[in-house]
Amino acid sequence: MRVLIVEDEVVSRRLLEVFLLKLGYEVIPVSSGKEALGVLEGPQAPNLVISDWMMPEMDGLELCQRTREIQTAGYIYFIILTSKMDKKDIIKGLEAGADDYLTKPFDQEELRCRIKIGERIVNLERRILELANTDSLTGVLNRRAFMERLQIEIQRSNREGVPLSLILADIDHFKRVNDQYGHQVGDMVLRKFSGQLSATIRPYDFVGRYGGEEFLIGLPGVDCQKAGVVAERIRRLVETTGCTLPASTDCFFVTASFGVASMSIGSSEFPEPLIARADSVMYKAKHEGRNRVCLASED
Repeated sequence: MRVLIVEDEVVSRRLLEVFLLKLGYEVIPVSSGKEALGVLEGPQAPNLVISDWMMPEMDGLELCQRTREIQTAGYIYFIILTSKMDKKDIIKGLEAGADDYLTKPFDQEELRCRIKIGERIVNLERRILELANTDSLTGVLNRRAFMERLQIEIQRSNREGVPLSLILADIDHFKRVNDQYGHQVGDMVLRKFSGQLSATIRPYDFVGRYGGEEFLIGLPGVDCQKAGVVAERIRRLVETTGCTLPASTDCFFVTASFGVASMSIGSSEFPEPLIARADSVMYKAKHEGRNRVCLASED
């Protein structure tokens, strides 16, 4: 688990960093609330924050409040470190959105236990979301979860001024697979195909099952031309990788058609029009003979 430490005092920050590294956590130490906010708004935001309360410019309470306004893929557990002992101050911190607090100077064993509590809550929330957001057959995001993630990435793209691309992939002649080999083999093909999509992309890209044999891939920070290169790489992998029939050495091959669309930097496009453009060029690929990649024109 990645832990963000927010502490303007150098010695305290270093002590926290060394302690957490010994516990096996990946640590991101920063010295200000503004710096921390930049990390939390990034594509790989940590799920646990330990922040000092008293800091210049942006204190821990404001950072906590701002953190709760950020749309993230997972919950961020927030622990405040404070020398304030008054009950009213503690309530104020919790009302700001903090999950827990620890008074300074802190006891290392107490901090370890509180971090473990946070880790359990984050992992439980992650597991619940995984069950709610995952397509049960293929293990990738279901349609609803993909659309929610896409909305978050569109907002991030607008905020950071970076491109965002979408690939819509559809298995060619999938009905023939079901008709010839049966639905169990069809399910096997869907699982294999989704695994090929997931194995070909970066850790912070995201894959979802849009419906039937259609899948979507979100590529943050990637323009249309580069997304086309990714789609072509997947296309070649799919057409050259055979599917072995159960309890047999017989093998057959499938292909797929791909439509690629990108959101221009500074655009305020919504998910549905972006998907519609990817869908349009995917059907163009179908009409041109299948087993190919077509790119939408960039606005």
